[in-house]
Amino acid sequence: MIEGVKIIKKKQFIDERGKIMRMLKVDDEEFVKFGEIYFSYTYPGAIKAWHRHKEMTLTYAAVLGKIKLVLFDNRDNSPSRGKLEEIFLSDEDYFTVTIPPLIWNGFKSIENKAAIVANCADIPHSENEIERKKFNDPSIPYDWKMKLK
Repeated sequence: MIEGVKIIKKKQFIDERGKIMRMLKVDDEEFVKFGEIYFSYTYPGAIKAWHRHKEMTLTYAAVLGKIKLVLFDNRDNSPSRGKLEEIFLSDEDYFTVTIPPLIWNGFKSIENKAAIVANCADIPHSENEIERKKFNDPSIPYDWKMKLK
């Protein structure tokens, strides 16, 4: 696993009316502080990659649909430098993924329908603290094509 990334299983409260999906509470171990929350609506087949934040800690959860989240660590002094990690998130198997600053990440819907990813970030978004690359940038050794096992 990539150094500093946390995957936390979350409880869902389900009854015949629907469900409640609690994402993050102030007393959760992974909570740092509140900056903003936003929702990323992702069309089927669209790839939202690559980006990394210089200062922001991200906490992602899939609140609708299924996504493949991919992380790449190229931090200079990291014990997991050079590692890629695939994490599959969904509204059925519900958990959060907390990503520290400077980890490249991206995701895509893996169903034939849109997906919604929530991000509860510890600081407000700023274009000055984010870096972006194209999804097929050769500096990140990852192929977004579907893989069959």
